[in-house]
This record gives sequence, structure tokens and C-alpha cells, in this order.
Amino acid sequence: MSWLQEAAAVAALTFDVDAEAPILAQGGHYADHLTTMSHQSYGPDVGVPRILDLLDDLAVPATFFVPGWVAEQRPGLAATIVERGHEVAHHSYSHRAPTSLTAAEERADFERALAVFEAQDIPVSGHRAALWEASPQTPALVAEHGLLYDSSLMGDDRPYLLSTGGVVELPVHWSLDDWEQYAYLPTPHVGSVIESPRKVLELWKAELDGMRHYHCLFMLCLHPFLSGRPGRLLAVRELIEYAQRCGDVTFARCRDLAVRASEDTALPVRPVSVPVVDPAVYN
Repeated sequence: MSWLQEAAAVAALTFDVDAEAPILAQGGHYADHLTTMSHQSYGPDVGVPRILDLLDDLAVPATFFVPGWVAEQRPGLAATIVERGHEVAHHSYSHRAPTSLTAAEERADFERALAVFEAQDIPVSGHRAALWEASPQTPALVAEHGLLYDSSLMGDDRPYLLSTGGVVELPVHWSLDDWEQYAYLPTPHVGSVIESPRKVLELWKAELDGMRHYHCLFMLCLHPFLSGRPGRLLAVRELIEYAQRCGDVTFARCRDLAVRASEDTALPVRPVSVPVVDPAVYN
């Protein structure tokens, strides 16, 4: 597995800079919920600068998945991330799940985000579907528009190739997403339990140890409006420092990892297909 470059595991630190978009995707009327909107704006306005300082301090690279709408509303945000040495990647335009859209709507949303990044002179090499809800046509869109990788699917815990256009898949999983640990809003209703950062740190260290044993990709997905909070970001710092002390974990931007994976002749190719459903059984 040459994508590992002799490491036991590769860690990809990724930050989904969703801001207000996922809440507005549930209904435009939430724009009038000032507390909810401020909860979300904390991410790009407070969390991202704090995270960038942490990454500088520990000298590790990261990838920031940014919806086009967020980049449009905050014109300097994506450029600042790139200037600090990190990668910006495509995370839809509106943060509406592709599975909730028609094929034409998904294409329009996908291409609108690309247009925003092009207008801001921000190169993008990869994509992550909103809510990780890729549709059957999502990989084809990624390939058609010349992106190198996707990071939305869960078919492995190592990189693999999609049969559609040779796109590299950098897989994700709920266990390495801070949304399941910290996300809470009363309106719209999101989550019901806010976990302790100490418990979350224990979970993620256990996952990292397992992935070091099995030589996997540790794809951590964090949201600045969640993990940018002080106690939680200290736990992220402790996790990174633990990985650095292990001595056999390397850190990579998704783009760089995807390049290595695309050159790995041992990478498995997985078909992009959906089950054939018998309507007499599943309706």
C-alpha cells in the first residue's frame, strides 16, 4: 500500500466549514432565528481562526470542505485557509443533501459551487457531499468536472478507486465525526446529548490505535462551530499530539493523499452501483 509511504496509518484532518448553510437548508425561515444563526456563524468567525492557529502551532496540514454559499458570504475565508497552507475542497453550494434533489438540481448546485471557487481563484481538487448523502450520480459529477477525489462514502477504511472515472474515494465514518458527539440545537431539532470532550478523545484515540494496527486512513471530520469550542479544541490538540508521539502516523491534506492513492497500483476498484430493489419486498 504505497499510499501509506511506510507509515502505519495516515491521518487526514478535515473541517467542514458549514456555517449557517445546513440550517438554512432545512428552511429559509431559520434565517430569522438569531440565536441559531449565531451558533452557526461561530464556526467561520471564531472557530476557523482558532483552528488555523492550532494547525500552525503543531505544524500539521488539513483540508477544509467549504460550501460555495459560505465562501460567497465570506469572500476572504477560502483564500485565508489556502494562504495558511491548507486545502479548500468542494462541499456543495447550499449544503442540501444530493439525495433530496433531482439530478438536475444536484448538477446545478454542484456547478454553482465550482463557479464560486473559480471566481475567487481557489483551486479545488476534491468533493464531499452535504451530510455525506451522495446520490448515484454524485461520483459521475466529480469525475466529469475533473476533481481527483471524493470523501463521502463508507465502503472501506482505506482509500479506494470508484469505477466511475477513476475517482479516488477517501472514506469517512460516523465514529470519526464530531457531529454525532456534540451537535445540539433545539430549533431545528438537532441531537439530544452533548458528550464530554474527554470521552470523545478516548473514542478517537481508540480508533487511531486500531487503524495503526490495520494500516488505515484516519479520516477525522470536524465542524468549526462544534470542535472550535475551547474544551473540544484542546481535545483535538491532545489527539494530534498523541498521534505525533506514536511516531508511525503521518498527516496529509486530502489532495496530497489522493495523488498518492491514484498512483498506488494495488488500490482496489469498487463499482458505483445501487442494489436492485424488488418493490414486492421493499416499497
